[in-house]
Amino acid sequence: MNRKEEKEHLCEVIQPHQETLKLVKQAMSSEKNLLSLAETFNVLADPTRLKIIQALSIKELCVCDLAYLIGVSISAISHQLRLLRHLRLVKFRKEGRMVYYSLADGHIENLLQQGLEHVEE
Repeated sequence: MNRKEEKEHLCEVIQPHQETLKLVKQAMSSEKNLLSLAETFNVLADPTRLKIIQALSIKELCVCDLAYLIGVSISAISHQLRLLRHLRLVKFRKEGRMVYYSLADGHIENLLQQGLEHVEE
C-alpha cells in the first residue's frame, strides 16, 4: 500500500467529537473486565483448548475420553483443563474414581458457535 492509499483510511482533520466520545466511554466496560476478557481470548487461542471446549459443548466427558478424542496424553489434557478451570470456562464433578468435565455455562458455548459461524462464512 502506498502513502496515498494509507491516507485514504484516515481522517483528514483531527477533530474529536466530544459528545460521541463521552457516550462511548460511558458504555465501555471497565479495564478490569476487558483484561479478564483478553485473558479468556488468549486461553482460547490454542487449538487444543478449542477442541476441548467444542467436545464439551457436545457432551460431558471424562479426562481419559478427552485425551483419547483429542489425541494427546492425559497429562496434557489435565494441564489444559487446569487453565480452562482457572478462568471458570469448565467445571468438573467426581463420580467414584472418575472425573467428568463440562462447560461452566452457556456463554462459552455461544462464543464458540459464533466464532465458528464467523469463520465458516
